[in-house]
Amino acid sequence: MSPPPPPLGRPRKKATHTFDPALDDPDLVAARTALAQGRWTEARALLEGTGDDWDRRGHRIMVLAQESTATAWVRDWLLVEPESTDAAVLLACAGVHRALAGKARPDKIRDGCLDAAALVPTDPTPWLGLLLLERELGREEDVVRLFDEVRHRHPDHHHAHHLMVARLAERRAAAGQDPLHEVYDFAAWAAEQAPPSSALAVLPVVAHAERYRVLAKAGTEPADPKASGHWTGRRARVVMKTAFDWWLEWGETRTGAGRPRDRVDLNFLAHAKYCEGRPAEAAALFHRIGPHVTPEPWSYPDRNPYEAFRAARSAALGTA
Repeated sequence: MSPPPPPLGRPRKKATHTFDPALDDPDLVAARTALAQGRWTEARALLEGTGDDWDRRGHRIMVLAQESTATAWVRDWLLVEPESTDAAVLLACAGVHRALAGKARPDKIRDGCLDAAALVPTDPTPWLGLLLLERELGREEDVVRLFDEVRHRHPDHHHAHHLMVARLAERRAAAGQDPLHEVYDFAAWAAEQAPPSSALAVLPVVAHAERYRVLAKAGTEPADPKASGHWTGRRARVVMKTAFDWWLEWGETRTGAGRPRDRVDLNFLAHAKYCEGRPAEAAALFHRIGPHVTPEPWSYPDRNPYEAFRAARSAALGTA
């Protein structure tokens, strides 16, 4: 059954800022808008055109799956085209977001993702959906197993590596600053095994931010990341320099080209350079980010992400 139209005249609380997970993908924005209005043919065409670009496919499906009416409209799609594997995967991932919001039973959603995975054995996206679900609700051994399923199908899967880093960073929160923590080892290993042009080169910076989130929530680091020595130690400086040098060589002239989540990396890198006290380098990154702000890591550990981003950008650009 298709969802009813939204009620008229209902007052709504105005949000201070809306973060768009579609980032800089205008085709995705258009397909999402059409899907919200019940025109699923645009989503079908988008996913057909994406093909086996697994990072882009995963990004697009996860963004479409977050649309509040996606489940109902994709069910309509499946009524018309019951053999559509794109619709089956999108429906499974929409279920993941419903389960994370407490609107669906996780066990049923797990079964739906496994059914979708059986239809498309080479596609890592249903496994990415399961990984997203278990990163929040599952045991660590399940998270590791599902990451391996994704990586088996696409070794450099960007989103999956970010999810794995976020979960690993939460190990041994009481251990405090530990330069040998496993999240750092994992991120360094992933960056080293990836091709030179891979955006996984930025993963050690992501690991550093995720570990700060955990330590700050545990009370062992200041709530203001700029006031934390977490970003100025020798190991941190090496990680930031390596990632920034990679961006200058591979990312600066190819932003958005073939990397659907590059603005995620840019936000993490700009945050790191600002916290490190390198405003000129941060400024170059802020220019590239443009309007495509991501909540992470600006929200870490418990901050208003847009206000934190604006303050950092103003300071870096000298407009504060």
